[in-house]
Amino acid sequence: MSLDPSALSRLRSSPGQVPGERRRWRRRALWLGLPVVLVAVWMARPRVVEVDTATAAAPDPAGRITVLNASGYVVARRIATVASKVTGRIVEVHVEEGRHVEAGEVLARLDDATARAACLTAERALESARRALAEIEVRLGEAVRTVARADDLGTRHLLAQAAVDAAHADADALRARLEAARAEVATSQAALAQRRQDLADLTVRAPFAGIAVSKDAQPGEMVSPISAGGGFTRTGIATLVDMDSRELEVDVNEAYIQRVHEGQSAEATLDAYPDLPLPAHVINIVPTADRQKATIKVRIAFDHLDPRILPDMGIKVRFFDVREPSTVVPVALIPSASLIEGATPPAVWVLEAGHLGLRTLTLAPSQGDETAVATGLKPGEVVVLRPAATLKEGLRARLKSGG
Repeated sequence: MSLDPSALSRLRSSPGQVPGERRRWRRRALWLGLPVVLVAVWMARPRVVEVDTATAAAPDPAGRITVLNASGYVVARRIATVASKVTGRIVEVHVEEGRHVEAGEVLARLDDATARAACLTAERALESARRALAEIEVRLGEAVRTVARADDLGTRHLLAQAAVDAAHADADALRARLEAARAEVATSQAALAQRRQDLADLTVRAPFAGIAVSKDAQPGEMVSPISAGGGFTRTGIATLVDMDSRELEVDVNEAYIQRVHEGQSAEATLDAYPDLPLPAHVINIVPTADRQKATIKVRIAFDHLDPRILPDMGIKVRFFDVREPSTVVPVALIPSASLIEGATPPAVWVLEAGHLGLRTLTLAPSQGDETAVATGLKPGEVVVLRPAATLKEGLRARLKSGG
């Protein structure tokens, strides 16, 4: 039997083609397996959890404890929108926002042309009344002398009794006219005083020293003490705030009002300056409650006023009470919400270098919304608030977005 040369050539070429096919299959398997490996590596990476945190604070050196936390606003007890007493057109405004003004300083002037004319008329009327009074006084003096001569002549029977009586009548009439003239002078003086007051009312002055926080009118506009003329008439020139009257108003839940009393020490912190503690004390508790919010208003005074304290700023307040004597001295204060629920002994999660660590604590006697720590924690360390049961030692963690 003869051999087929073409078949022999195919047999000889087959061994050379097998390695190439294997390489192609290997490359294909590599590309198909690479995503699986990447997914496995991604899933095996350390998990990062998001947590809320708080910083352990140092205890009060004066031995006080926080019995209540509340929030409120800075208010000015003395604030006024200054307006004119009469309706008129503004010709000058001498105040700008942010400028300090003294009591009695001119803030604005209104058009006084009509008032000045009326004042001048009243001055002239007073002058005329005074001249008339002077004339009557002169005539009365002459009448008195005439009466004296008439009486003398009548006594000597050198003048008729009728002439003597006429002299007396003239003198009495002049006395009556004199009283009327004096009343006319008094009336003219009162009218002049009224016209001068009308003229003075056209000059708007600061009722007290303070800071202008708004400028509400411009020259050329009409101003009125009452709302009139729709939106074309202003009712105020500027708003003044007495910065020395700044204080705090805090709404305290009525369930905790028993923790607050008059004269109680407190510490306020502005939302704008969280690192600026401001010592304060309770002025009084306003004796009324808000039934809708179930709160009671508490007035608080700053021990020292700071220029950075501005009206309507948001502020947080800590109410203090004196700590009872104890042999355990606290070294740090933490929110009670940071304690791990059910942990014995008490413990918290501490965030250090992006990892969680379990820290057992010894607690000191405390009161209020904060827990005093005797050992196990130092001021400045960061603890986790409302810790979840799934947290573990060494777990990576970060602060929640927007927290």
